[in-house]
Amino acid sequence: MKSRLTHEASTFINFRDYKFQESGSHGYRWVDIKHLRLPGESVEARELLAALIGHEQFRDDYAGGGVLPEGSRHGPYWLTSVTSDAYEAVSREKSAHVLWGWADQFGDVPAELEADLRQEVFDRLVVADNIYYLNELEDEAIHDWGRVHEDFHEFVLIDRSAGRITLLVAADD
Repeated sequence: MKSRLTHEASTFINFRDYKFQESGSHGYRWVDIKHLRLPGESVEARELLAALIGHEQFRDDYAGGGVLPEGSRHGPYWLTSVTSDAYEAVSREKSAHVLWGWADQFGDVPAELEADLRQEVFDRLVVADNIYYLNELEDEAIHDWGRVHEDFHEFVLIDRSAGRITLLVAADD
């Protein structure tokens, strides 16, 4: 199945690229978005999650290393610790609440950033058929330098009408 997911595009929103009212309010936060094309046939959501985990684009430590074809880390976790069962199905409302709470934790974001977040993140939540949230894993799942992020939020959006699965990571460095 993993070979049937095709990476289409990526978007990176760095809060430091926007003018905040107070210095440092950007909190070194960012959102990394990866879009992959779904296979032509109908596949169950858990099988799609497993295919995403097996895809090369999933091998990203989100700490400057980028996607490593033979990488062993995913965000703060050892790649082998992340399974489709680690994801919880969540509502649009819950996912939006988590993401807005994270984005606004140091005060309102600038209007330009809010517009970009709406377009690239929140509008995608609205049209997703399924939204999954990576639950925090046990301590033994955290790799040797995996605690570099204070916040790490990962969502997987399945949009069957667009034929796309989107990996959305909102974190800090």
